[in-house]
Amino acid sequence: MAANKKFKLLIHSARQLVQVCSKGEKVLRGVDMSHVAILESKESEGDTLSGISVVVDRDGKIADIGNDEEIIFKYKNEVFDTQVDASGMCILPGFIDAHTHPVWDGDRVHEFAMKLAGATYMEVHAAGGGIHYTVDHTQEASEEKLLMLFIQRLHCMLQAGTTLIEAKSGYGLDAENEIKLLRVIERAKFVQPIEISSTYCGAHAVPKGMTSQQATDDIISDQLPRIKDLMNKGSLCVDNIDVFCEKGVFEVEESKKILQAGQLLGLRVNFHAEELHCIHGAEMGAKLGAEAISHLEEICEAGIQAMAKAGTIAVILPTTQYILRLRPPPVRQMIEAGIPIALGTDFNPNAYCLSMPLTMHLACVNFRMSMPEALVASTINAAAALGKSLTHGSIEIGKFADMVVIEAPRWEHIVYQLGGHDQLIKVVIKHGNVVHKRTQ
Repeated sequence: MAANKKFKLLIHSARQLVQVCSKGEKVLRGVDMSHVAILESKESEGDTLSGISVVVDRDGKIADIGNDEEIIFKYKNEVFDTQVDASGMCILPGFIDAHTHPVWDGDRVHEFAMKLAGATYMEVHAAGGGIHYTVDHTQEASEEKLLMLFIQRLHCMLQAGTTLIEAKSGYGLDAENEIKLLRVIERAKFVQPIEISSTYCGAHAVPKGMTSQQATDDIISDQLPRIKDLMNKGSLCVDNIDVFCEKGVFEVEESKKILQAGQLLGLRVNFHAEELHCIHGAEMGAKLGAEAISHLEEICEAGIQAMAKAGTIAVILPTTQYILRLRPPPVRQMIEAGIPIALGTDFNPNAYCLSMPLTMHLACVNFRMSMPEALVASTINAAAALGKSLTHGSIEIGKFADMVVIEAPRWEHIVYQLGGHDQLIKVVIKHGNVVHKRTQ
């Protein structure tokens, strides 16, 4: 009998349903980022509140949305696998983390004291710390150990309401180890609920003993062809290519060559630029038609205009700016110019944050984003940065049922309550399946 059921899940009695989008928008920019679509419970006969319901079909997609009375009447003869009582609660889209470096061994907690004492990112790097410290440990770690660490981190992200992430390699720096990290990402897709968009980031740093030109040549002539061969064989699925386009790392022309080589293999361009210095990587990326560019603390006016014209999404990383005490990126200027803003935790050994609610809070306080703008940047625009906004990032009929149910009278509490998401988030749903439920 269960096999004949048409519907997987019913969520009912919600106080608020935050759709974010309700008209099929693929991305929001400018003033549209300030307005999110919300359905509110209404008073019915007898002064009782009529809540909001969501119906999910067996494919894990949203089949219907409406008030409780309408949904109960329409589906009175249906039997659902699961029902979630969201009385007095709010439903939001699952959060999307548009920038993470989650596969590594070798934390850098010892460097935190150096940073607190005033050492810059590049000074830590020059002292043998930074990326190379983690690379050494990651190269030594087995694939099984890295998978275990990655799954533990994904579990923490899930509890914080994240249902889709972009996950980069980048702590291998040679073909063998970069492929090892990409295999870990691929394996994790099948053993835990969070959906993953995979990014090859072999140009995360210049390997020891190499020049940046030598590293560029190695990536283009060895690493990318080997990865493409594995993709053709079906053993890897890689979506994006990333480069740390930065002064003293991969300069603009080297970055351009790597990104173009990735484009020829069918990879989406989604890279780091203008974090520590303005070297006009944003303009280069815009000319390439980059789908997304991250960091942008030092972007100039020409870069802003180029990204706005190209429709490139800016992936802003509040945790890194906060931890490294960098100049804040000009987010308000970018929004006014029409650049769509997405958010990411930038989870990595340098910025150990697994929480999109905390990331949204920092974006509001430090970058002067409004709470609706931060939510848009963590849902529909983050989905757009990953090329998934047709199916993810909002609660609309036909999209995948990725949702977060919070125990609060208004959705804004998820941003307002600094560090309290573990007590706010009641249920996390992925493709219509309850994948996390707080028991107390």
